[in-house]
Amino acid sequence: MSYEISFLGLLISLVFTGITGLYPGGIIVPSYLVLFIDQPARIAGTLVASFLTLLCFRFASRFFIIFGRRRFVFMILLGGIWSLLWYQLFPFIFPLSLEFRVIGWVIPGLIANNFERQGLVVTTASLVTVIVIVYFIWKMVFTL
Repeated sequence: MSYEISFLGLLISLVFTGITGLYPGGIIVPSYLVLFIDQPARIAGTLVASFLTLLCFRFASRFFIIFGRRRFVFMILLGGIWSLLWYQLFPFIFPLSLEFRVIGWVIPGLIANNFERQGLVVTTASLVTVIVIVYFIWKMVFTL
């Protein structure tokens, strides 16, 4: 089941990017997030980790020259660090926060990279749009 929805998410992301020119947080990101659509706290945790990654990048870019591939790798590494910290430290700080987790360790960096390129609102709106489209197509086609 996850293979089909991942493929559908990838296809819808490519079509959406081709039509609008906007990236929904990366081509593969909606495919992963739609798998967790029944766990909105995990999606929210991923978006928070992405935003923290963006803030750390903007702070670091004051002191370092980060652009192009270096920026992309830096964002992925920061997203991975935030995911790791989230898994290791957050349960000790807030014991009841087991549902408020991050999806993967690459996804926050991919979303943060698009936050930097397109803006926070545009990327989030594109991401939500593609996730909703994929979810409704999945429900209409594969649950009949």
